[in-house]
Amino acid sequence: MLGMNRKLQQLQAEGKFIKVGLIGAGQMGRGMISQIEGMKGMKVVATADIAIENVVNAYKNAGISEENIIQAENEKAAEQAIDLGKVTAFSDAKRVAGLPSVDVVVDATGIPNVGASIAWEAILHQKHIVMLNVEADVTVGPILKKLADSAGVVYTGSAGDEPGAVMELYDFADALGFEVIALGKGKNNPLNVEANPSTAEQEAHEKGASPKMLASFQDGTKTMVEMNAVANATGFAPDKTGMHGFKATVNELADIFQLKENGGELDSTEIVEYVQGVAPGVFAVITSHNEEVHEELQYVKLGTGPHYTLYRPYHLTSLETPLTIARAYFDHEATIAPHHGRQGETIATAKKDLKAGEFLDGIGGYSVYGTLMNSTEADQTNAFPIGLVDANVKVLKDVQKGEILTYNDIEQTQESTIWRLRKLQEQ
Repeated sequence: MLGMNRKLQQLQAEGKFIKVGLIGAGQMGRGMISQIEGMKGMKVVATADIAIENVVNAYKNAGISEENIIQAENEKAAEQAIDLGKVTAFSDAKRVAGLPSVDVVVDATGIPNVGASIAWEAILHQKHIVMLNVEADVTVGPILKKLADSAGVVYTGSAGDEPGAVMELYDFADALGFEVIALGKGKNNPLNVEANPSTAEQEAHEKGASPKMLASFQDGTKTMVEMNAVANATGFAPDKTGMHGFKATVNELADIFQLKENGGELDSTEIVEYVQGVAPGVFAVITSHNEEVHEELQYVKLGTGPHYTLYRPYHLTSLETPLTIARAYFDHEATIAPHHGRQGETIATAKKDLKAGEFLDGIGGYSVYGTLMNSTEADQTNAFPIGLVDANVKVLKDVQKGEILTYNDIEQTQESTIWRLRKLQEQ
């Protein structure tokens, strides 16, 4: 992201700015709007949320006066307001994606089907699309990227999200010619695959978060889909289904991430992984075949070798998203995208005993959690992706707690955008 500040300054000096359309005015969206208000060369000119008051409050929290927040009813009114330097609020996401003046669309909903629909609409209208929706990305990202490439626009995940932060380390190490052994992230809380909105309710209330969202972190689903995104972007894969979930400090990573025959814990290299004990950071474990390089790495106190850890101790979530927006606009490049297609699949695993005839709920709910699996194994077992789970999925036969769900176990009773895109992707 070097030099992006100067590009934005120059754009503003020319009397121009990047016009951003945002979908979702929850925690991520609110933070992004406020961050952009303090930047040069960029403005969130249109925001949609199912609860339009969330949009108005997000703009107010960013310091925008109420008279400059226009709840537009149609495209013409919105465009006139934007021309006058005002911002617009909608309850319909499609209106934002279709606004002629919007340069880049950002999905901050976190709902897989909604994210897939937003990306589809943005690409149809030839807008760059930034996904703060890893669940949608790991499910239909490969086909969305192909569609975006064909339309001449950028499909990308976000800087600040952990996959984007990991990707920055990977690109840095790979460009320098290091051999990258493993890529990973820290997990903020102990893994509890039984977590649900009820068990997470009190902590969620204390943090001002959604119980369902918090449960998706606690049950490991969020970690699985995040590392799935990294796998699809880099060609790496989990060392085992569900990953290892090592407990370690940063200083211990270089020794753990070696093959078992060399005293480490790995069966293979070029893997994705999560570690309890290094949160909220992300890491890359690297090595070199050149002795001179080893001496230099040891001189700069990166360790004793043969493996070394590159560690970034923070990620700023949606506060960093503007950098991805700018990169797509100026450089026509993605921060992270599924360059290698489906390398992994986060599959639905029963959180409880499921009975024939009952319906699933969704990510972070009571019925299933996600488990990362190699895509080849997922295909061989006909495993059912977590990103396709919603309240319209019916269980056809009993599934025991801890078992993976397959397509043979379920029936989709109502078609949706993400299911249609998934079928297109599989073709």
